[in-house]
Amino acid sequence: MKLFSWVFLVFFFHLLSQTFSLNEMPLHISTKFLDYAKKEEIVNWTVGIRRKIHENPELGYEEFETSKLIRAELDKMGVKYKYPLSVTGVVGFIGTGKPPFVAIRADMDALAMQEMVEWEHKSRVPGKMHACGHDAHVSMLLGAAKILQEHQEEIKGTVVLVFQPAEEGGGGATKMIDAGAIENVSAIFGLHVNPGLPIGYVASRPGPVLAGSGFFEAVISGKGGHAAIPQHSIDPILAASNVIVSLQHLVSREADPLDSQVVTVAKFQGGGAFNVIPDSVTIGGTFRAFSKESFMQLRQRIEEVITGQASVQRCKASIDFLLDEKPFFPPTINDKKLHEYFKNVAGSVLGIDKVKDMAPVMGSEDFAFYQEVIPGYFFFIGMQNETRKQLQSPHSPLFEINEDVLPYGAALHASLAVNYLLEFQREVPLPEEKRHDEL
Repeated sequence: MKLFSWVFLVFFFHLLSQTFSLNEMPLHISTKFLDYAKKEEIVNWTVGIRRKIHENPELGYEEFETSKLIRAELDKMGVKYKYPLSVTGVVGFIGTGKPPFVAIRADMDALAMQEMVEWEHKSRVPGKMHACGHDAHVSMLLGAAKILQEHQEEIKGTVVLVFQPAEEGGGGATKMIDAGAIENVSAIFGLHVNPGLPIGYVASRPGPVLAGSGFFEAVISGKGGHAAIPQHSIDPILAASNVIVSLQHLVSREADPLDSQVVTVAKFQGGGAFNVIPDSVTIGGTFRAFSKESFMQLRQRIEEVITGQASVQRCKASIDFLLDEKPFFPPTINDKKLHEYFKNVAGSVLGIDKVKDMAPVMGSEDFAFYQEVIPGYFFFIGMQNETRKQLQSPHSPLFEINEDVLPYGAALHASLAVNYLLEFQREVPLPEEKRHDEL
């Protein structure tokens, strides 16, 4: 009985320590960070950065001025960094320079579209706009850097600040990984603004949260001629039309109804006259799925359907999956342990009632590339204020940022990083010899 009692006590205290580890973190840090981020001078500074970036949008791998602004602010704070990575990328370091290492990431690039919002800080570059919130993401990560730099005594390891180029289809994350941006990093966190979620709320889920995505373009070639004598032509428009209808059957007839997939043809170019059958037609689109297996099956079948249906109509087809310009994005899959950790920390910052579970979304994010290498967690942060007008969705020329979101994002970034380092040190003591000499 004595032996049993001792075993029981050891087990009990072990269980108690694990419970403390997951649920009793020093949450005062998180509330302190949010209070700091909401100070008037910090809010004004963060808003000013966001507006400067918004006025000067830059496309993927062209973010030279954005990167220059980031480095200038890090210099003012005394934060060490590496530059350039992946053409314009910046990686900063705050803390001891020793393990453990945790990363927080922001994307920097804008979209090739004309802004239609009339306001004082409207884009000054014709045909380019921050229509996806990356200007806010950068300013929030810089806000987190300021919080962390002012509270270095709380950092029991090293926080890695990842300012990444070319998220919008350019595969910037893969190039940052290849350049060593997350070397020795144990986990990475990322966020995205959400215009449909109330301000002060966050939402995410464990497992797949965003789909894997790819693009395709096909040229279907026939034989042009006069529309009045189609028997002398080989009509690529008819062939392309059959291709598009058949592509829709891949999801409706071949995919498991419980395995969400999408194939969309959004590009159709062919012909320029009412009475002339063209020589060729170009179609293009996107395909998406929540698992790699389903994604690669779609890719294979898209190629087979396009070539097969073109052949039925006596046409030839060439297919390009545009990997050089728009690499395949894997599904964004949140680490399950990090989900519980995220809920705990976000709940301490915002209140547990403001941490929501969400359904998976068919959009995609190149944050997924980091998650293929190390545990990662991606979440959405709300910015809708019911007393103001309804915000438009990302990738709209009418997209706007509610700048009240900025302190929340900065505090969450900082809180997730600092608490993770405290938690990681308790669980897995790491050797002292690994360090970043930049610090």
